[in-house]
Amino acid sequence: DPINIPIGMTIEPGNLNDQTHFKKTYRQSRNRLREGSLVIFDKGANSVANTQMIRADNLQYITGKKLNKSDDKIIAEFETYNPQEIDEESGISGIKIEKPNSTNYLYFSEKLQKEQLESRARKVVREIKEAKAIQESIDKNKALPKRFRINNLLVDVDYSIQTKLIELSEDDAVRLLEEKFITGREGFFCLKSSKNLTLTEALLTYRKKDSIEKIFNSLKNEIEIKPLRVWTDNSIYGALIIGFIAQLFISLIRFEIPELKHTSTKFIKTALLNLTVTVDSWMRKTKRFIHSNFDAINTMVLRHNWAIT
Repeated sequence: DPINIPIGMTIEPGNLNDQTHFKKTYRQSRNRLREGSLVIFDKGANSVANTQMIRADNLQYITGKKLNKSDDKIIAEFETYNPQEIDEESGISGIKIEKPNSTNYLYFSEKLQKEQLESRARKVVREIKEAKAIQESIDKNKALPKRFRINNLLVDVDYSIQTKLIELSEDDAVRLLEEKFITGREGFFCLKSSKNLTLTEALLTYRKKDSIEKIFNSLKNEIEIKPLRVWTDNSIYGALIIGFIAQLFISLIRFEIPELKHTSTKFIKTALLNLTVTVDSWMRKTKRFIHSNFDAINTMVLRHNWAIT
């Protein structure tokens, strides 16, 4: 931190449960971690078995937690707990709920609430639009639009469809959909940790896992690993290890050269690709290496690592 140098990667089929995949990734790196290290992972991998595995190794964890019915009771009375303001710009406030072996950190974000309500509103509009399209087909005795049908030659289907638009006004339909889609949890999220942190520490620490997403984005869009789904297993492993090493080199360059700390992977890669080394061995006892196509970035890398000018 803050360079976030990758140290490992595991590959599994895309449909494997995150909780199961987490075990393989964790076991790969557990022996590299010092006692008391903090393991950060998202709520998809959160399970009792996984948190117990981490604690058994004398390590700490912080993870996302899925909201449940017991959380709904606290959410309904959130303001009575005198939530602490965490981030004024995003309107984030939170409360700590201490348990015997862990601590929950429940947050409310005005920005997140707005985004989620806007998403729910778009979904309501989409459902109304689809219901109207179906009702129009029924009224005009037409076949359903293709997107609402099962399009499989091996499946015979007799449709018997009636929309609720017959018995509901559009306002009533909107209210019905809002009751279904709007849960009251909008804007709320929860973290869980074995470590007793402040609300601010917990949030900032958990957000550090975003660096992992940035590395995967870099592998795909800057290192430019091609789509993998149609390749053989060995081709996938080969492409990913080369991409991983390339990403590792670039992270180490940022780590060792402070001036490049905030330079994007794309610019560093382009600078290194442009660098040219000509080996002159014609009629010579010793080879002569001639470097060309310098720019500001690759010059900095060469001077730092090999004192080349």
